[in-house]
Amino acid sequence: MKSILVTGGTGYIGSHTVIELHRAGYRPIVIDNFSNSHKGVVQGMESIIGQNLDWYEGDCRSQAFLNEVFNQHKDIQGVIHFAACKAVGESVENPMKYYDNNIGSLLQVLNAMKANDVHDLVFSSSCTVYGQPDALPVTESTSWKKANSPYGYTKQVCEQIIQDLSKSDQSFTSAILRYFNPIGAHPSAAIGELPNGVPDNLIPYVTQVAAGIRESLTVFGTDYATVDGTCIRDYIHVVDLAKAHVKALEWTAGNAGSVDAFNIGTGNGNSVKEVVETFEKVNQLKLNVIYGDRRPGDVEQIYASCNKATSELNWTADHSLEDALKHAWNWQKSLQK
Repeated sequence: MKSILVTGGTGYIGSHTVIELHRAGYRPIVIDNFSNSHKGVVQGMESIIGQNLDWYEGDCRSQAFLNEVFNQHKDIQGVIHFAACKAVGESVENPMKYYDNNIGSLLQVLNAMKANDVHDLVFSSSCTVYGQPDALPVTESTSWKKANSPYGYTKQVCEQIIQDLSKSDQSFTSAILRYFNPIGAHPSAAIGELPNGVPDNLIPYVTQVAAGIRESLTVFGTDYATVDGTCIRDYIHVVDLAKAHVKALEWTAGNAGSVDAFNIGTGNGNSVKEVVETFEKVNQLKLNVIYGDRRPGDVEQIYASCNKATSELNWTADHSLEDALKHAWNWQKSLQK
Protein backbone atom coordinates (compact mmCIF):
# COMPACT_ATOMS: atom_id res chain seq x y z
CA MET A 1 0.00 0.00 0.00
CA LYS A 2 1.64 3.23 -1.18
CA SER A 3 1.48 6.17 1.22
CA ILE A 4 0.56 9.48 -0.41
CA LEU A 5 0.81 12.83 1.34
CA VAL A 6 -2.28 14.97 0.73
CA THR A 7 -1.88 18.64 1.63
CA GLY A 8 -5.13 20.45 2.27
CA GLY A 9 -6.64 17.00 2.62
CA THR A 10 -9.70 18.08 4.61
CA GLY A 11 -10.70 20.72 2.07
CA TYR A 12 -13.48 20.28 -0.43
CA ILE A 13 -11.55 18.59 -3.24
CA GLY A 14 -8.89 17.14 -0.96
CA SER A 15 -11.35 15.23 1.22
CA HIS A 16 -13.05 13.61 -1.76
CA THR A 17 -9.65 12.68 -3.20
CA VAL A 18 -8.67 11.04 0.08
CA ILE A 19 -11.72 8.79 -0.29
CA GLU A 20 -10.82 7.85 -3.86
CA LEU A 21 -7.18 7.21 -2.92
CA HIS A 22 -8.32 4.81 -0.22
CA ARG A 23 -10.69 3.08 -2.63
CA ALA A 24 -7.82 2.64 -5.08
CA GLY A 25 -5.60 0.97 -2.48
CA TYR A 26 -3.43 3.90 -1.40
CA ARG A 27 -2.77 5.05 2.16
CA PRO A 28 -3.49 8.80 2.35
CA ILE A 29 -1.54 10.87 4.88
CA VAL A 30 -3.57 14.05 5.43
CA ILE A 31 -2.29 17.45 6.52
CA ASP A 32 -4.28 20.67 6.85
CA ASN A 33 -4.21 23.87 8.89
CA PHE A 34 -8.04 24.05 8.82
CA SER A 35 -8.00 27.65 7.62
CA ASN A 36 -10.87 26.90 5.25
CA SER A 37 -12.12 23.54 6.47
CA HIS A 38 -13.28 21.85 9.67
CA LYS A 39 -11.93 19.01 11.80
CA GLY A 40 -15.33 17.37 11.56
CA VAL A 41 -14.49 16.57 7.93
CA VAL A 42 -12.06 13.95 9.24
CA GLN A 43 -14.94 12.11 10.91
CA GLY A 44 -16.93 12.27 7.68
CA MET A 45 -14.06 10.76 5.68
CA GLU A 46 -13.50 8.07 8.29
CA SER A 47 -17.20 7.16 8.27
CA ILE A 48 -17.01 6.59 4.50
CA ILE A 49 -13.83 4.50 4.46
CA GLY A 50 -14.64 2.66 7.69
CA GLN A 51 -11.33 3.22 9.44
CA ASN A 52 -9.17 5.90 11.04
CA LEU A 53 -7.03 8.21 8.93
CA ASP A 54 -3.51 9.42 9.53
CA TRP A 55 -3.88 13.20 9.76
CA TYR A 56 -1.87 16.12 11.09
CA GLU A 57 -2.73 19.74 11.78
CA GLY A 58 -0.15 22.19 10.48
CA ASP A 59 0.80 24.72 7.83
CA CYS A 60 2.52 23.79 4.57
CA ARG A 61 4.59 26.96 4.79
CA SER A 62 6.42 25.43 7.76
CA GLN A 63 9.39 23.36 6.63
CA ALA A 64 9.80 21.97 10.16
CA PHE A 65 6.21 20.71 10.18
CA LEU A 66 6.52 19.11 6.75
CA ASN A 67 9.78 17.38 7.65
CA GLU A 68 8.21 16.05 10.84
CA VAL A 69 5.39 14.45 8.84
CA PHE A 70 7.84 12.98 6.30
CA ASN A 71 9.99 11.64 9.16
CA GLN A 72 6.96 9.91 10.69
CA HIS A 73 6.07 8.34 7.34
CA LYS A 74 9.25 7.25 5.61
CA ASP A 75 7.16 5.31 3.08
CA ILE A 76 5.57 8.40 1.46
CA GLN A 77 5.98 7.91 -2.30
CA GLY A 78 4.09 10.87 -3.71
CA VAL A 79 2.38 14.16 -2.88
CA ILE A 80 -0.94 15.64 -3.97
CA HIS A 81 -0.76 19.35 -3.22
CA PHE A 82 -4.11 21.05 -2.69
CA ALA A 83 -3.33 23.48 0.12
CA ALA A 84 -4.05 26.98 -1.21
CA CYS A 85 -6.46 29.88 -0.95
CA LYS A 86 -8.89 29.72 -3.84
CA ALA A 87 -11.45 32.57 -3.90
CA VAL A 88 -11.15 34.85 -6.92
CA GLY A 89 -12.95 37.76 -5.25
CA GLU A 90 -10.95 37.56 -2.04
CA SER A 91 -7.70 37.45 -4.01
CA VAL A 92 -8.59 40.77 -5.64
CA GLU A 93 -9.24 42.28 -2.21
CA ASN A 94 -6.25 40.69 -0.44
CA PRO A 95 -3.59 39.70 -3.01
CA MET A 96 -0.72 39.43 -0.51
CA LYS A 97 -2.51 36.62 1.32
CA TYR A 98 -2.65 34.66 -1.94
CA TYR A 99 0.97 35.28 -2.94
CA ASP A 100 2.19 34.27 0.51
CA ASN A 101 0.05 31.18 0.94
CA ASN A 102 -0.27 29.74 -2.56
CA ILE A 103 3.27 30.30 -3.79
CA GLY A 104 4.93 29.97 -0.40
CA SER A 105 3.30 26.65 0.42
CA LEU A 106 4.30 25.11 -2.93
CA LEU A 107 7.94 26.15 -2.44
CA GLN A 108 8.07 24.54 0.99
CA VAL A 109 6.35 21.35 -0.21
CA LEU A 110 8.85 21.02 -3.06
CA ASN A 111 11.76 21.61 -0.69
CA ALA A 112 10.42 18.95 1.67
CA MET A 113 9.96 16.49 -1.19
CA LYS A 114 13.53 17.05 -2.32
CA ALA A 115 14.89 16.69 1.21
CA ASN A 116 13.02 13.42 1.68
CA ASP A 117 13.75 11.91 -1.74
CA VAL A 118 10.13 12.00 -2.95
CA HIS A 119 9.80 12.74 -6.66
CA ASP A 120 6.12 12.43 -7.70
CA LEU A 121 3.72 15.37 -7.43
CA VAL A 122 0.12 15.92 -8.50
CA PHE A 123 -0.52 19.65 -8.41
CA SER A 124 -3.89 21.33 -7.99
CA SER A 125 -4.04 24.06 -10.63
CA SER A 126 -6.95 25.85 -12.26
CA CYS A 127 -8.47 26.87 -15.57
CA THR A 128 -7.88 30.44 -14.39
CA VAL A 129 -4.35 30.12 -15.79
CA TYR A 130 -5.86 30.62 -19.26
CA GLY A 131 -7.45 33.98 -18.43
CA GLN A 132 -10.19 34.86 -20.91
CA PRO A 133 -9.39 32.59 -23.89
CA ASP A 134 -9.83 33.67 -27.51
CA ALA A 135 -11.39 30.35 -28.54
CA LEU A 136 -13.40 27.63 -26.82
CA PRO A 137 -13.09 24.95 -25.68
CA VAL A 138 -9.64 25.50 -24.21
CA THR A 139 -6.98 22.84 -24.69
CA GLU A 140 -3.79 22.39 -22.71
CA SER A 141 -1.91 24.17 -25.51
CA THR A 142 -4.17 27.24 -25.39
CA SER A 143 -2.00 30.30 -24.82
CA TRP A 144 -2.21 31.88 -21.41
CA LYS A 145 -3.55 35.41 -21.11
CA LYS A 146 -2.92 37.85 -18.33
CA ALA A 147 -4.65 36.38 -15.29
CA ASN A 148 -7.92 38.05 -14.33
CA SER A 149 -7.16 37.80 -10.62
CA PRO A 150 -4.25 37.37 -8.19
CA TYR A 151 -5.56 33.85 -7.53
CA GLY A 152 -5.19 32.97 -11.20
CA TYR A 153 -1.75 34.55 -11.30
CA THR A 154 -0.54 32.44 -8.35
CA LYS A 155 -1.53 29.31 -10.26
CA GLN A 156 0.40 30.53 -13.31
CA VAL A 157 3.47 31.17 -11.12
CA CYS A 158 3.16 27.80 -9.38
CA GLU A 159 2.98 25.95 -12.69
CA GLN A 160 6.09 27.80 -13.88
CA ILE A 161 7.93 26.87 -10.67
CA ILE A 162 7.10 23.20 -11.29
CA GLN A 163 8.27 23.43 -14.90
CA ASP A 164 11.53 25.12 -13.86
CA LEU A 165 12.20 22.51 -11.17
CA SER A 166 11.71 19.71 -13.68
CA LYS A 167 14.41 21.21 -15.90
CA SER A 168 16.92 21.21 -13.05
CA ASP A 169 15.95 17.82 -11.54
CA GLN A 170 15.46 14.99 -14.03
CA SER A 171 13.97 12.72 -11.36
CA PHE A 172 11.09 15.11 -10.59
CA THR A 173 7.71 14.11 -12.05
CA SER A 174 4.47 16.09 -11.93
CA ALA A 175 0.95 15.91 -13.28
CA ILE A 176 -0.63 19.37 -13.21
CA LEU A 177 -4.43 19.25 -13.12
CA ARG A 178 -6.22 22.36 -14.34
CA TYR A 179 -9.64 22.20 -12.71
CA PHE A 180 -12.69 23.79 -14.12
CA ASN A 181 -15.58 24.30 -11.64
CA PRO A 182 -16.03 21.49 -9.09
CA ILE A 183 -19.49 21.17 -7.56
CA GLY A 184 -21.56 18.55 -5.76
CA ALA A 185 -20.75 16.35 -2.81
CA HIS A 186 -20.10 12.72 -1.95
CA PRO A 187 -23.26 10.64 -2.64
CA SER A 188 -23.22 9.52 1.01
CA ALA A 189 -23.68 13.16 2.10
CA ALA A 190 -20.94 12.56 4.68
CA ILE A 191 -18.61 15.16 3.13
CA GLY A 192 -19.10 18.11 0.81
CA GLU A 193 -18.21 21.74 0.28
CA LEU A 194 -18.09 23.48 3.67
CA PRO A 195 -16.57 26.96 3.44
CA ASN A 196 -15.91 29.11 6.49
CA GLY A 197 -18.07 32.23 6.55
CA VAL A 198 -19.80 33.53 3.44
CA PRO A 199 -19.28 31.15 0.49
CA ASP A 200 -17.27 32.44 -2.46
CA ASN A 201 -18.42 29.71 -4.85
CA LEU A 202 -21.81 29.51 -6.52
CA ILE A 203 -23.19 26.16 -5.37
CA PRO A 204 -22.62 26.39 -1.60
CA TYR A 205 -24.21 29.84 -1.75
CA VAL A 206 -27.15 28.37 -3.67
CA THR A 207 -27.63 25.59 -1.13
CA GLN A 208 -27.41 28.03 1.78
CA VAL A 209 -30.08 30.21 0.21
CA ALA A 210 -32.23 27.12 -0.32
CA ALA A 211 -31.73 26.20 3.34
CA GLY A 212 -32.70 29.68 4.54
CA ILE A 213 -29.21 30.51 5.83
CA ARG A 214 -28.82 33.30 3.24
CA GLU A 215 -31.68 35.59 2.25
CA SER A 216 -30.94 35.68 -1.48
CA LEU A 217 -28.49 34.72 -4.22
CA THR A 218 -26.86 37.47 -6.25
CA VAL A 219 -25.88 36.54 -9.81
CA PHE A 220 -22.99 38.80 -10.79
CA GLY A 221 -23.47 40.18 -14.28
CA THR A 222 -26.30 39.79 -16.79
CA ASP A 223 -24.74 41.58 -19.76
CA TYR A 224 -22.01 39.15 -20.79
CA ALA A 225 -21.88 38.01 -24.42
CA THR A 226 -23.41 34.61 -23.56
CA VAL A 227 -26.70 32.90 -24.34
CA ASP A 228 -28.49 34.48 -21.36
CA GLY A 229 -26.04 37.20 -20.28
CA THR A 230 -24.59 35.31 -17.31
CA CYS A 231 -21.13 33.76 -17.05
CA ILE A 232 -20.52 30.29 -18.43
CA ARG A 233 -18.43 27.68 -16.66
CA ASP A 234 -17.60 23.98 -16.96
CA TYR A 235 -19.11 22.41 -13.83
CA ILE A 236 -17.64 19.05 -12.84
CA HIS A 237 -18.79 16.72 -10.06
CA VAL A 238 -16.22 16.72 -7.26
CA VAL A 239 -16.12 12.89 -7.15
CA ASP A 240 -15.16 12.79 -10.83
CA LEU A 241 -12.47 15.38 -10.12
CA ALA A 242 -11.20 13.36 -7.17
CA LYS A 243 -10.89 10.25 -9.34
CA ALA A 244 -8.77 12.24 -11.80
CA HIS A 245 -6.14 12.67 -9.07
CA VAL A 246 -5.83 8.92 -8.65
CA LYS A 247 -5.39 8.55 -12.42
CA ALA A 248 -2.81 11.36 -12.37
CA LEU A 249 -0.88 9.63 -9.61
CA GLU A 250 -0.80 6.47 -11.69
CA TRP A 251 0.46 8.56 -14.61
CA THR A 252 3.39 9.91 -12.57
CA ALA A 253 4.42 6.35 -11.71
CA GLY A 254 4.73 5.50 -15.39
CA ASN A 255 6.25 8.76 -16.64
CA ALA A 256 9.30 9.38 -14.47
CA GLY A 257 11.00 12.70 -15.16
CA SER A 258 8.02 14.16 -17.01
CA VAL A 259 5.84 17.17 -16.28
CA ASP A 260 2.54 17.65 -18.08
CA ALA A 261 -0.78 19.46 -17.62
CA PHE A 262 -4.31 18.13 -18.03
CA ASN A 263 -7.67 19.87 -18.20
CA ILE A 264 -10.18 18.32 -15.83
CA GLY A 265 -13.77 19.24 -16.67
CA THR A 266 -16.76 17.90 -18.55
CA GLY A 267 -16.17 19.61 -21.89
CA ASN A 268 -19.52 21.41 -21.59
CA GLY A 269 -20.37 24.95 -20.55
CA ASN A 270 -23.38 25.92 -18.44
CA SER A 271 -24.45 29.46 -17.59
CA VAL A 272 -24.95 30.58 -14.01
CA LYS A 273 -28.64 31.11 -14.73
CA GLU A 274 -28.94 27.62 -16.20
CA VAL A 275 -27.29 26.09 -13.13
CA VAL A 276 -29.61 27.94 -10.77
CA GLU A 277 -32.69 26.89 -12.73
CA THR A 278 -31.50 23.27 -12.91
CA PHE A 279 -30.93 23.26 -9.15
CA GLU A 280 -34.49 24.47 -8.62
CA LYS A 281 -35.88 21.85 -10.99
CA VAL A 282 -34.06 18.75 -9.73
CA ASN A 283 -34.62 19.62 -6.07
CA GLN A 284 -38.18 20.95 -6.54
CA LEU A 285 -37.73 24.30 -4.81
CA LYS A 286 -37.53 28.00 -5.60
CA LEU A 287 -34.65 30.37 -4.83
CA ASN A 288 -34.70 34.09 -4.16
CA VAL A 289 -32.38 35.30 -6.95
CA ILE A 290 -31.15 38.87 -7.49
CA TYR A 291 -29.32 39.86 -10.65
CA GLY A 292 -26.53 42.34 -10.00
CA ASP A 293 -23.48 44.00 -11.53
CA ARG A 294 -20.39 42.19 -12.74
CA ARG A 295 -17.83 41.06 -10.15
CA PRO A 296 -14.15 42.05 -10.57
CA GLY A 297 -11.91 39.17 -11.68
CA ASP A 298 -14.60 37.01 -13.31
CA VAL A 299 -13.97 35.49 -16.74
CA GLU A 300 -16.93 35.71 -19.14
CA GLN A 301 -16.95 32.08 -20.27
CA ILE A 302 -14.65 29.10 -20.22
CA TYR A 303 -15.01 25.37 -20.68
CA ALA A 304 -12.61 22.56 -21.36
CA SER A 305 -11.47 20.14 -23.94
CA CYS A 306 -10.69 17.05 -21.87
CA ASN A 307 -9.47 14.83 -24.71
CA LYS A 308 -5.94 14.74 -23.34
CA ALA A 309 -7.07 13.54 -19.91
CA THR A 310 -9.18 10.87 -21.58
CA SER A 311 -6.40 9.58 -23.81
CA GLU A 312 -3.41 9.87 -21.44
CA LEU A 313 -4.95 9.47 -17.98
CA ASN A 314 -7.76 7.13 -19.05
CA TRP A 315 -10.21 9.40 -17.23
CA THR A 316 -13.61 10.87 -18.08
CA ALA A 317 -16.30 12.63 -16.06
CA ASP A 318 -19.25 10.34 -15.35
CA HIS A 319 -21.70 12.43 -13.31
CA SER A 320 -24.25 14.83 -14.79
CA LEU A 321 -24.98 18.40 -13.72
CA GLU A 322 -28.24 17.12 -12.24
CA ASP A 323 -26.35 14.52 -10.17
CA ALA A 324 -24.02 17.16 -8.78
CA LEU A 325 -26.84 19.53 -7.83
CA LYS A 326 -28.84 16.77 -6.14
CA HIS A 327 -25.79 15.67 -4.14
CA ALA A 328 -24.96 19.26 -3.16
CA TRP A 329 -28.47 19.77 -1.77
CA ASN A 330 -28.42 16.41 0.05
CA TRP A 331 -25.14 17.48 1.67
CA GLN A 332 -26.60 20.82 2.74
CA LYS A 333 -29.65 19.08 4.23
CA SER A 334 -27.38 16.73 6.20
CA LEU A 335 -25.78 19.77 7.82
CA GLN A 336 -29.18 20.96 9.04
CA LYS A 337 -29.86 17.77 11.01
